[in-house]
Parts: sequence; C-alpha cells; structure tokens
Amino acid sequence: MDAGSTKYVIIDASEVSSVDFSQVHEDSSNTVRYNLDNTKAIVKFNGKTPTFLAGKTQYTHTEIRAILTDSAQGWYIADPQAYLDNL
Repeated sequence: MDAGSTKYVIIDASEVSSVDFSQVHEDSSNTVRYNLDNTKAIVKFNGKTPTFLAGKTQYTHTEIRAILTDSAQGWYIADPQAYLDNL
C-alpha cells in the first residue's frame, strides 16, 4: 500500500468495538495501535472513508508520524524506526 494514500484516524478506545475491520487495515482489536493509557487507538484505511469514521479527523502519514514521535502526545513506540517503517 502506498503510505501517501493511506489515511489514519485516532478514535477513543471505547469505539474499537464498533470498527468494521473489513474496511480498515487492521484485522481485529488486537492489531489496533493503542496509546500509553489505552484510551485512544489508531485505525488506517485507503479509499472512501468508512461510515463509522465519518466526521473524525483524518491524518496523513506525515501527520500521524509526527503525533507518534511526539512524547507529549502519549504514544509509546519501543522501536520507533521499526514501527514507523511499517506504517
């Protein structure tokens, strides 16, 4: 997948149960990326915005990388380069 066409959305962790995993890259709640305190999660998709993500802020690859590497944002990356290479 081309990272340039992928969109990323941060949702509340409580919304993960409402995700239609057939419409996003992740295949279950176990493969969703959570923040340090498990209150937020990231899902990514290509193409048309899934209806359950309508109205939510969408980020580009560059924008989500900036969020994930900013320690003030509350996201933990044990191996930042390996994780970012797989976004």
